[in-house]
Amino acid sequence: MSKPIKPIRKAVFPVAGLGTRFLPATKAMPKEMLTVVDRPVIQHVVDEARDAGIEHFIFVTGRNKGVIEDHFDSQFELERTLMERGKKRELEMITRDLPGAGQTSFTRQQAPLGLGHAVWCAREIVGNEPFALLLPDMLHHSATACLTDMMKAYNETGGNLIAVSPVPNDQTHLYGIVGVENAKDKVTSIKSMVEKPPRGTAPSNLHITGRYILQPEIFDLLSRQEAGAGGEIQLTDAMITLMEEKKQTFSAVRFDGRIYDCGSKIGFLTANVAYALARDDLGPSLKSELKKLM
Repeated sequence: MSKPIKPIRKAVFPVAGLGTRFLPATKAMPKEMLTVVDRPVIQHVVDEARDAGIEHFIFVTGRNKGVIEDHFDSQFELERTLMERGKKRELEMITRDLPGAGQTSFTRQQAPLGLGHAVWCAREIVGNEPFALLLPDMLHHSATACLTDMMKAYNETGGNLIAVSPVPNDQTHLYGIVGVENAKDKVTSIKSMVEKPPRGTAPSNLHITGRYILQPEIFDLLSRQEAGAGGEIQLTDAMITLMEEKKQTFSAVRFDGRIYDCGSKIGFLTANVAYALARDDLGPSLKSELKKLM
């Protein structure tokens, strides 16, 4: 008899990065708090996790990131002022976005030792259960949230899942790439993984997009993981070990929407335009203004 599939209740958000590509804007403001339209980048990603059924939000932070914790807390003075001024819509909006009591946890990554190390820093809070991992820089824009599709696939397959999306063949050396059983399927088995393969050696053109569902055994591997590419502890290296040596299954879930890398200036600016155009209250006017600029 197969083991029952444990539910995914927790999600990890690595938010300790310095955001040097956005200086001087990020000198005092965490890059995750830069806004796409009127919501911080991190709020968009937390919304995606909440919509997928996540109950506990774990933030791996660094120095000068306290404003992220404040953002996901009640602001008594603001709420009282909005109430006194009769701004019911604004009050409802900020209270609706708040996680419930005890639904957020914050832990520190004291040194920038890589994504794998950031994930490992969440080990005590996650515990011995599978979890979701969402990279806040990567906004996934589509009618159905990426993590929602992944949770649906997980409930059928169990194991570990990675969201993937195609890139041009001449760009595969810039990404983590997976080799799969059938690249055209929505969900397919992963046969290999490689971080930034040399040109012409990639097993496919499907890149890892920054959304994962992982089993807790990854923490033990990360605890003894040696530094990999760039001198950092690489998550991909630990996933390869989990797949090849520990024989855990990995499945790719193809994401067919648009992905905006908000860690880059062009990706961030494009995300603002795309998210605004998708809104009924902003789209028509913005489209008109863009036509004037062009």
